[in-house]
Amino acid sequence: MLKLTTRGQYSVKALLDLSLQPNLAPTSVNAIAKRQNLPAPYLEKLLIELRRAGIVNSVRGPSGGYCLAREPKQISLGQILDAVGESMSLPELSTTATVQAEDWVTFSLWKRLDLKLKEALYGVSLEDLYYDARSWQATQGMGNNFIV
Repeated sequence: MLKLTTRGQYSVKALLDLSLQPNLAPTSVNAIAKRQNLPAPYLEKLLIELRRAGIVNSVRGPSGGYCLAREPKQISLGQILDAVGESMSLPELSTTATVQAEDWVTFSLWKRLDLKLKEALYGVSLEDLYYDARSWQATQGMGNNFIV
């Protein structure tokens, strides 16, 4: 089973939190950390990486914080993971002289799976995750402002 590291999980949670803010307004690191039960200092480091990648903007001032740099539909899961150095590539097969035909079949299979995995990660947007989260909130009775 493929599993995200803490970096990937925290980054996705933080960006999903930002996408749930009314009018995509800036939100403080402490507010995100509290809502998502994440350590604020670590979250700050991740948000700086996401800012460098152009995924979030930082806003100064009393009502500042972080906000999405573009619409959630324009941010893919693959971009988020790349921004924080999350590698979702499958392991490479050694290409030594002793490789047998079965190894090349396995290599070919893993290369195809790797390509499909990347296509899937870049095919899922933050907006998709937003609607999944909002649907879940609606089924849990968490808020009456659910709009599809």
